[in-house]
Amino acid sequence: MSPARPRPALEALPLYAPDPSPVEIDLSDNVNAWGVPPAAEKVLGDPLAARPSVYPRSDQLELRRALAAYAGVEPAQVITGCGSDDVIDGALRAFAAPGEKVAYCAPSFSMLSTFAQVNGLEPAPVPFRRDGDIDPGALLAQRAAITYVCSPNNPTGTGVSMAALERVVAGAEGLVLVDEAYGEFSGQTAVPLLATAPHLLVTRTLSKAFGLAGLRVGYGLAAPEVVQVLEKVRGPYKVNVLGEQAARAALRDDLRWVWRHVEEALDIRERLRVALEGLGLRPLPSAANFLCVPVANAASLGRALLARGIKVRILRGLPGVGDAIRVGVAPWAQMERLVAALRETLR
Repeated sequence: MSPARPRPALEALPLYAPDPSPVEIDLSDNVNAWGVPPAAEKVLGDPLAARPSVYPRSDQLELRRALAAYAGVEPAQVITGCGSDDVIDGALRAFAAPGEKVAYCAPSFSMLSTFAQVNGLEPAPVPFRRDGDIDPGALLAQRAAITYVCSPNNPTGTGVSMAALERVVAGAEGLVLVDEAYGEFSGQTAVPLLATAPHLLVTRTLSKAFGLAGLRVGYGLAAPEVVQVLEKVRGPYKVNVLGEQAARAALRDDLRWVWRHVEEALDIRERLRVALEGLGLRPLPSAANFLCVPVANAASLGRALLARGIKVRILRGLPGVGDAIRVGVAPWAQMERLVAALRETLR
């Protein structure tokens, strides 16, 4: 009997497989290096209280209400998922037919192109403008079924101007998907545009600022009609009971904790920028909790840092950037270790 054959489109797709090597200081995933919100930590201390032997509620109404209150929308405008990437994947399945385009400025979230190809869609990357902003004209010229904007952008950290975003939303023929995984760090959001843009979907996560990356809680904000379509393709029970209760606790009791650490991350990011510039490096402008730092040989530098107990994300050949490392911010003592290791390595 011959083995099952995958679709041809999958043969050339790379596996999303970040380096699993355990290290003393991991700066590769841009998560909250200060840990878990206290109220969520209390929930996690008694996991059986979440009744893991039963399924979550299919509508997750209480979680949707908490997310709606936080985002300033109605519960009917909220869709939950196993991380925001789950919502993004569902949106591509729901709002684009095989063969249609997904337009985006490159480089961007690495899984977007993978999701597009897995769903039989055509990735349509266009360059950023020279000033680092998205290029509305180039995006709209693709006439894509879905236009994706990562705000702030991952992996570069660059922000997106509201003027450019509003132009994309106003001119797009299909769904506009704004990925705000790092939105808490940027000071702006596309959510107010939902009032006049029924074709807009804003995706967010509790993996970054909220410190719940291991629980995989993401969500999307859109018109109720868009949410109803996404619910059809999402599949059941995508947020587990423990993640749901921890998320609700953090949203209810720990917003001050979240915002305090957002502010601290931004302060440390700028201190780190100054330190890196003192080493002769030139980090890209960032509106997120990380810095993208162009370097001559990212793989070699990444290995040298790993040998010193520090992991960063290695980025090879980014369009318009070249090789770079992406460094998530953490408490300053860890940043000092990074700077010292870079000084030694670059010397």
